[in-house]
Amino acid sequence: MPSFPRPLPEVAGDAAPYWQALAAGRIELPRCGACGKWIFYPRSFCPSCLSRDVAWHAVAPRGRVYTCSVVRKPTNPWFFGRTPYVYAIVELENGVRLPTQIVACDPEKVEIGDVVDAVFERVDDTVTLLHFKPR
Repeated sequence: MPSFPRPLPEVAGDAAPYWQALAAGRIELPRCGACGKWIFYPRSFCPSCLSRDVAWHAVAPRGRVYTCSVVRKPTNPWFFGRTPYVYAIVELENGVRLPTQIVACDPEKVEIGDVVDAVFERVDDTVTLLHFKPR
């Protein structure tokens, strides 16, 4: 079987502080100083009020499974042989919802509402991925 590259994010632009925080073992997200809303995906302005008064803040590395699905047929060749896995949206304690994978568990036992904790997967010197595992 041929080897395919792993799909990885580009650590650049408005999202660079997010990826740099993950590499340091933290979750940091932008928050609007004008209206107080959290912002995800990272950008240089608030999508709610259009303010550019945006600053980065650490958030708790835990949340709840908002929704999830067990992936059995991969859509990217890198995932061949790595199924099944759980693709999920996790809602952090501050209300932000992040796309992720639930790891270190039986994929069939993950349920909506499960409490999960962050897991930082260091891929290389620049990329660390954020996953979650059941508490």
